[in-house]
Amino acid sequence: MTRAKLFRFFQTYAVLILVAVLILVLTSLSDSFLTTRNLLNILNQNAPLAIMASAMTLVIIAGGFDLSVAAIFAMGSVSAAWIGLNVDPYLGLFLAPFIGLAFGLVNGIVITQLNVHSFLATIATSLIFKGIAVVISDGRLISVRDDAFTWLGRGRFLGIFNSIWMMVIFALVLTFLLTRTTFGRRVFAVGGNEEASILSGIRSDRIKIATFALAGFAAGLASIITTSRVALGQASAGQGLELQAIAAVILGGTSIYGGQGAVWRSLAGVFLLALINNGFNILNADPFFRDLTTGLVILAAIGVSAIGQRGR
Repeated sequence: MTRAKLFRFFQTYAVLILVAVLILVLTSLSDSFLTTRNLLNILNQNAPLAIMASAMTLVIIAGGFDLSVAAIFAMGSVSAAWIGLNVDPYLGLFLAPFIGLAFGLVNGIVITQLNVHSFLATIATSLIFKGIAVVISDGRLISVRDDAFTWLGRGRFLGIFNSIWMMVIFALVLTFLLTRTTFGRRVFAVGGNEEASILSGIRSDRIKIATFALAGFAAGLASIITTSRVALGQASAGQGLELQAIAAVILGGTSIYGGQGAVWRSLAGVFLLALINNGFNILNADPFFRDLTTGLVILAAIGVSAIGQRGR
């Protein structure tokens, strides 16, 4: 195996290697780690983040960044709770993802039509979306203690949390879109070389708008899981999730320069972050070292991505 092939192999599967090493270490340090209950709890707690990271993968592959998904998450939370409390619980849960989709479309249109970098545009829209969430909730918690509302976040099917089923189904759908459809090939083309993709007849603006719309939908979908679980809608919900989602995607080996990545690797990145957090909780270790370890791992992943880009 040549040096280049070895590096590509490591870049693709490094996150799985790290996950395997962490599982072995935590299993040896704690008897309570490798149990069905603990593993299901890890997946349940991180399902909303995994859903958002799955969609963020497409955004980054297409060459963009979305820093507004946490604000869209907050919008989904207060919208679902307000509609659930004042109109109908099922309608609130149903509409929130599509409200997220609408805000994602706004992001895509602003970025493509005004020719603004996605980093700057989504910072601005996140402030607007967060402000709307505060207005809707009047800065208060919206409590919806109704079984018709909480079943989604707290219920189980075949012994597995509903949130885990939703995460798996959503990730499989996005994987199919990315790897088995013309749309997916165009996402890679736009992220790899936008000018060349335009010359080949691809409408890059439409592809970008679609990826941001999917990210908005995912944030709305993730929000109803969390809001249903805690039976509360709040404008502060989802704070920091945008950075965690981007970190998970980068940890999974998706290039920050676009044109390269996979949904399954982003899910592995989420699981890696979750294992680090769960491990420090089980071992009662100082949270400072948890943050330090997470930061070092993310920095290493960015370094690998940068080296890979130079190699390309």
